[in-house]
Amino acid sequence: MGKCYIIGACGFNEEIDPQADDLVIAADGGYEALMKKGIRVDCVMGDFDSLGYTPEHENVTVHPCEKDDTDTRLACEYGYERGYRKFLIFGGIGGRLDHTLANMQTLLGLCRMGAESYLIGEGKIITVVENGSFEFSGKESGYLSLFPADGAVSGVTLKGLKYPLDNAELFSDRALAVSNEFTGEKALVRVDQGALYIMWYEDYREGESRV
Repeated sequence: MGKCYIIGACGFNEEIDPQADDLVIAADGGYEALMKKGIRVDCVMGDFDSLGYTPEHENVTVHPCEKDDTDTRLACEYGYERGYRKFLIFGGIGGRLDHTLANMQTLLGLCRMGAESYLIGEGKIITVVENGSFEFSGKESGYLSLFPADGAVSGVTLKGLKYPLDNAELFSDRALAVSNEFTGEKALVRVDQGALYIMWYEDYREGESRV
């Protein structure tokens, strides 16, 4: 099974090259961004308040404006139902802050569904790990920050970074793990209990990026 690409309304400058077994979903205004780049669109869905019109496409799903979930969340569920377990979400950072936060919540939801997911844009990548670990290759540079995703987390260990941690606790009311730095070595983020958002800065290039 390939990857599920979801393109949101914020637009994106990253390079993507979906393969034949990948699924490309335009979530509302993401449709125009894909059209401008000449990238195929397998399906389009949303309430189309951002796009301003319903696209003429062979696979369109129109959602009501008044709904419980965001267009991005519904697009993820669509991909998940079709068997995809790796999600790359573009055009979901920037614009309205509440939408960015909602997309981060979607990452946590996908993690708890057993999927791997990344929110990519504006030179940064965000993912989430819960009761597990995440490794970096050593090619990364710049800053990395961690934020508890659902209350306090414990057993946090950081290796290969400028500021290591060993079996630490992180809390939602204190930004203890902001602006750590890559050192050029392989790095590890591990959490024994709880969920962590991992955010780092990287120019995303398909085939070169960590994801």
